[in-house]
Amino acid sequence: MINRFWVAMAVLLVIPWLIFTTSCARKEIISEPGVTRPPMAEEEAEAKRLAEEKALEEQRLLEEQLREEARQRREREELTERERFVNEDIHFEFNKSRLLPEAREILRHKAKWLMAHPRVSVIIEGHCDERGSSEYNMALGDRRARRANSYLVDLGIVPERLTTISYGEERPLDPRNNEEAWAKNRRGHFVIH
Repeated sequence: MINRFWVAMAVLLVIPWLIFTTSCARKEIISEPGVTRPPMAEEEAEAKRLAEEKALEEQRLLEEQLREEARQRREREELTERERFVNEDIHFEFNKSRLLPEAREILRHKAKWLMAHPRVSVIIEGHCDERGSSEYNMALGDRRARRANSYLVDLGIVPERLTTISYGEERPLDPRNNEEAWAKNRRGHFVIH
């Protein structure tokens, strides 16, 4: 009894739906040779074609704009990473060339960036504060640069991509004569070439 009810309901709903959809179907107008379509139909077809072309052009322009924005975003991110690589120095304790934990972390980040950019070569500069003789500071700056170099090589950077140079006390970052300035000047600096 319940099944009959559902069958009857289905028939009552399906038959009117079929009648409605077939009566609302668009009829295709087939032109015979020599018979022209009414001007209104041609105008509608042309308007529809132009609207579709405009929509496609707008879509193409939007996609092009999105690609350009993505490219610019990647370039900004790349520039930011490159600037960070160059501008982020490692620092050393007074009269020492051992790498502090903060320096090791910075060098790991630099190694990751270098691995992502295999064509980049780097000069590692060793710097000192002004205390000590020029000869001593040149040797200390060299040990600092070589220590950073060795750490990067241990992290997988090809040695041929790295060059070291010592400037000793010759190129201070901060020319003042106090502990804050000296701490800034005891550094390893990285130059992309």
